[in-house]
Amino acid sequence: MDPVMLREHLAQTERYVLEGRRHVARQRGVIAALDRQGADSAAAMTLLRQFEAWLALHVEDRERLRKELGL
Repeated sequence: MDPVMLREHLAQTERYVLEGRRHVARQRGVIAALDRQGADSAAAMTLLRQFEAWLALHVEDRERLRKELGL
């Protein structure tokens, strides 16, 4: 793939990683609030695990792109 295109994909993936980290942090806050209220947090925990899985995929993609670019 063209280095310019790789850099564009890397920039997009960096944004996805940042956004994913925000989602994970926010969801952990939701879970903490539910736990403090004594509410069931099972569904929120399931969503957190999904956010964490997506984040891991984006991090893997970012690392692959960095490697291809020699960064």
